[in-house]
Amino acid sequence: MQESGETSGTYNGMSSDNIKGLVLALSSSFFIGASFIVKKKGLKKAGSSGVRAGSGGYSYLYEPLWWTGMLTMVVGEIANFAAYAFAPAILVTPLGAVSIIISATLAHIILRERLHIFGILGCILCVVGSITIVLHAPQERQIQSVAEVWDLATEPGFLAYAVLVLLVVFFLMVNYVPQYGQTHVMVYIGICSLVGSLSVMGVKALGIALKLTFSGMNQLAYPQTWVFAFVVVSCIITQMNYLNKALDTFNTAVVSPIYYVMFTTFTIVASVIMFKDWAGQNGSQIVTEMCGFVTILAGTFLLHKTKDMTGSPSFSFPRTPKHSNMEEFDLEGAPLVNLELTHTS
Repeated sequence: MQESGETSGTYNGMSSDNIKGLVLALSSSFFIGASFIVKKKGLKKAGSSGVRAGSGGYSYLYEPLWWTGMLTMVVGEIANFAAYAFAPAILVTPLGAVSIIISATLAHIILRERLHIFGILGCILCVVGSITIVLHAPQERQIQSVAEVWDLATEPGFLAYAVLVLLVVFFLMVNYVPQYGQTHVMVYIGICSLVGSLSVMGVKALGIALKLTFSGMNQLAYPQTWVFAFVVVSCIITQMNYLNKALDTFNTAVVSPIYYVMFTTFTIVASVIMFKDWAGQNGSQIVTEMCGFVTILAGTFLLHKTKDMTGSPSFSFPRTPKHSNMEEFDLEGAPLVNLELTHTS
């Protein structure tokens, strides 16, 4: 807190470590944003000769282009993880929003997926709201061992959150995915985001364990480390499965910002519960963060309300019958014609 106070008074330029973190974070955003497009191209190509991911198929696993997208995303995630080793989270985390802009721009250029002008405004509001939350978020607490993280994760508050997430995800998978997965973007993205909030908590725990291990305090001997590793692997597999379904079914330019918004929101909620982030904040800071949430909700509302609008030809799709053949693509090379612009971090 003292450092932040000092830096707010006088700006002395970025340190070399912060510059490295900034470059890594921007590189991460580029790779992750581009990976959405490359994976989408791979999913389209695989869907043209096999069962689409949105229909429960896994033919994309045999498509090299999809694996190229996956490799691109992995490189981006590694760069993002490395950025946290050089720069504070308050610098690195907001830059994740850059991947939304990159993804939407590349989708417009490469996939020729277009948004209504108000959809673009919705994207901007989502990014601004997310940045507002992150910029006013508290500093992460210092953890000295993986056992300390385990104590935090097994407190009643976070256990209740984790159980609630698992129940909601199970309910969505059983009752909503079969009926509404193909027509309602929030189903697939809701599952990805809820599970993702748990995976981030696990990734934080593993990051702490590895950092302490590299500093000479071996944490790999603790069983809690491997429990967190199992949670991370399980959550990531689930996330990727439903993210692929969302990308194959809905418009990329909508999926990216909504996924980012929901993922960021649930991750912040999970972190507040587990790490007691708001305990050291005053009312003004918390209110500012809540204003960020309202801004995000406004952006999400605009994205949904404008998904079927056909205003400016520069940003909207030509209309096609909603009951067209599900295996066909429109003349613009966009997603399936019967699911245009209904898509969702």
